[in-house]
Amino acid sequence: MDKLTALIGAVVIVGGGLAVWRFVGAEDTAAGHSMTSPDTSAIAQGDPIAQVKLPDELSQQAALGKNIFEAKCSECHGENAAGQNGVAPPLVHKIYEPGHHSDMAFVLAAQNGVRAHHWNFGNMPKIEGLTQGDVKMVAAYVRELQRANGIN
Repeated sequence: MDKLTALIGAVVIVGGGLAVWRFVGAEDTAAGHSMTSPDTSAIAQGDPIAQVKLPDELSQQAALGKNIFEAKCSECHGENAAGQNGVAPPLVHKIYEPGHHSDMAFVLAAQNGVRAHHWNFGNMPKIEGLTQGDVKMVAAYVRELQRANGIN
């Protein structure tokens, strides 16, 4: 094997290792906060975890996303993505800010499910019957909720 091939292989291995390390839940200290989930022990089972302020109005894409969210996501993630204690986390939370969970992370979670890594609610199953476009509209809705709540 020549030196160039070995160098390329090393870069791929190190890059892949860093990606896996980031994916499995390493703390995001560059963003200035810990990705530790809050203590929800004082919240009743099934109650909302976050207090969500609604935006004055939604864009057309976010309004469509809200309808999809209500049909496919709110059963677990709660009304207005506030989460439900013991069921699923709030998406209106700094853990899901765009710099830590991109819109594509929402798409991949819906398509493939996701292993629990920030919260202790168990793994999220894949969601049947949603296209990538549907999930991108849901992400637009969640992002507008986040912005209305100071999460950018």
